[in-house]
Amino acid sequence: MSLAAGTDLSCGPEYASLTKAVEQGLVAEAQVDTALARLLRARFRLGMLDPPERLPFPAARPDAPPARTVIDAADHRALAVGAAQKSLVLLKNAGGVLPLRKDLGTIAVIGPNADDVDLLLGNYNGLPTDPVTPLEGIPAVPDPRAREEALEAARQADAVVLLLGLSPRLEGEEMPVDVPGFRGGDRVSLDLPAPQQELLEAVVAAGKPVVLVLLNGSALAITWAADHVPAILEAWYPGQAAGDAIADVLFGDANPAGRLPVTFYRSVAQLPPFDDYAMRGRTYRYFTGEPLFPFGHGLSYAAFAYQDLRVPADVRAGDTVRVSVDVRNTGARAGDDVVQLYVTDEESTVPVPVRTLAGFQRVSLAARERRTVVFAVAPRYLSVVDDRGERVIEPGTFVISVGGKQPGFSGVADAHTTGVVSATFRVRNGSPRP
Repeated sequence: MSLAAGTDLSCGPEYASLTKAVEQGLVAEAQVDTALARLLRARFRLGMLDPPERLPFPAARPDAPPARTVIDAADHRALAVGAAQKSLVLLKNAGGVLPLRKDLGTIAVIGPNADDVDLLLGNYNGLPTDPVTPLEGIPAVPDPRAREEALEAARQADAVVLLLGLSPRLEGEEMPVDVPGFRGGDRVSLDLPAPQQELLEAVVAAGKPVVLVLLNGSALAITWAADHVPAILEAWYPGQAAGDAIADVLFGDANPAGRLPVTFYRSVAQLPPFDDYAMRGRTYRYFTGEPLFPFGHGLSYAAFAYQDLRVPADVRAGDTVRVSVDVRNTGARAGDDVVQLYVTDEESTVPVPVRTLAGFQRVSLAARERRTVVFAVAPRYLSVVDDRGERVIEPGTFVISVGGKQPGFSGVADAHTTGVVSATFRVRNGSPRP
């Protein structure tokens, strides 16, 4: 069935039975030939079967310079730093704790994720030549390994950078994990591992300014931290330049502008049972509760204001909707904002998402700079699947919301360094196809 559907290659053992399948008449030999031809064509185009002197990739030629000058060149390292910087999400920054002053006397960098190269890379990764861990990137006191030592370092420091989160050794695929909160690579809890939560609370109790930096590949219910830690930075698995990128953001040499690509819930209790395959209550599109940090959330060291949202009053079904908005950096320093456009169908005859992300653009603005951002909303974003299973565009009222965040959140869940504006329009003359 997979081969007939066009899956030419399986990374598992399934296609080992293709010979028997052909013999039994379940698969035509011509189907196998077609899959093989497509796979070989890809290898031909990559030059995998050519002699080395004909290869287009310089590092693979016999007379090429050492691979280091090509594969690990200076511009590649700069790209690694820039990519990591852009992926960091500033979740909380109460009282302007960040960026840290560069004249701080002593910074304690502690936690299980402070100096572990494996936590930079996730999995399915290559091996970088000179990876930089957070401890190596941040000027700090020596890494205390034991906890009674971590607390002493925290008490003596002017500020604490605490590196917590998850690990590819905990979250992954079909792994023999026997740790509370995890099962076989899956997660049965959204909380931090219990020893990390205990360390977090003990460090905060030391009374020094704490910056929590998370390294993880999936959402965490850091509800206690959101209530007690002034600054939280989500770093994911940021790659070979992790330490440099994290340090740049913590000390203000880079201005964070990453946005959450997932919802951070307050606890697993906010999610439906895992064996319930309905979408109700899942993801930013169908979740109606108050998340800890919503999809699209992220703070900046700058501030952005939105105005003059321009949306047509009505459109014909099937037309592209042209939307524009003015965004201004009202802060005193340059920064990026991720302009997000959400669509809500207010009069659908069938269940629809609370809102749907229909476009986003990352824009860089100097201090006080204003720019007009333009979107073209495709008809599909206005369509629904009716009770007959057909995709249609119904007439009715729609809401367009544009800004650096989702609309409708307050408190810690609100990205207060950016704004959002909304407008309505009507679709007339419903159409059977978007």
